[in-house]
Amino acid sequence: MSIDIIVAVHGVLERRVVEQGNKDEFSGRLENMPKRALVVDNDFFFVEFLSELLEARGYHVIKAYDGKEAISQLEQEAVEVMFVDMVMPKIDGKELIRYSRSRFPDGSFPIIALSGVIVQQLAKLDEIGADYFIVKGPMEKMANHIVGLMDKIEKQHIPAASAETVFQPRDLISRQISDEFAQSPSFHRCITESAGVGIAVIDRDTRVITANAMALDIINRTHEEVLNHRITTVFPDEKRETVIGSLNKIVLKPELIKTSFFVTMNSRKIRIIVSLLRIDDEIAGWIIVMEDT
Repeated sequence: MSIDIIVAVHGVLERRVVEQGNKDEFSGRLENMPKRALVVDNDFFFVEFLSELLEARGYHVIKAYDGKEAISQLEQEAVEVMFVDMVMPKIDGKELIRYSRSRFPDGSFPIIALSGVIVQQLAKLDEIGADYFIVKGPMEKMANHIVGLMDKIEKQHIPAASAETVFQPRDLISRQISDEFAQSPSFHRCITESAGVGIAVIDRDTRVITANAMALDIINRTHEEVLNHRITTVFPDEKRETVIGSLNKIVLKPELIKTSFFVTMNSRKIRIIVSLLRIDDEIAGWIIVMEDT
């Protein structure tokens, strides 16, 4: 008699067929494999701080410095726990958690949200989708909270609903909270959602960082279906060369403010406008605007 077991081997998820007689030996090897934790934060020193705490508990730590990089890691490796900063460039923590819940609907690993602005968002914690929330503060105070939280997670894995899911260190640095809140993408997201046109933000590798509700309606995809996918995959096959040509054109001709073309998608004639995304005068990607004609 044989059984199927899914296991991560060198970062790749594989199905192994194991004979019943070898089941105990194989299970023993699985138990000896290091647990994997994914830590996602654009603060290098905070990633190292968390990694040291988790490695001391026997975890193999996978590091990512924005949500886009984290999605790539989740596509390759199984994890037992994930720590996510809520305010990050490109794909933020809320979008990353939403992606994770969609890709792993069984809630196979707990998610811990981290942010200096969670104290400002307590009314919206249920919307975020994390299992636990830790408010950032002085690292020595946070260390005790994280150690206690990991003790709890390792005992019960996925939490029961409880008011104790929020861990807030005392003596938070108010300036840190204010600065991070000012950088929060929520304000910018409200602008794109209210613009009256479809808007997609594309990274330099042509992968989608975010798309507003109108853009998703035009291309008839969910956010999770386009996030971190090549922008060419959302257009009809016959228009993919046009998309690539437009991206290249706006890069090679810096005097151009925008370039455009028309496409029919889901029986709708859409005008596509492509412009460069610049941050600190450096090319960071593209903005694609979609509007009905």
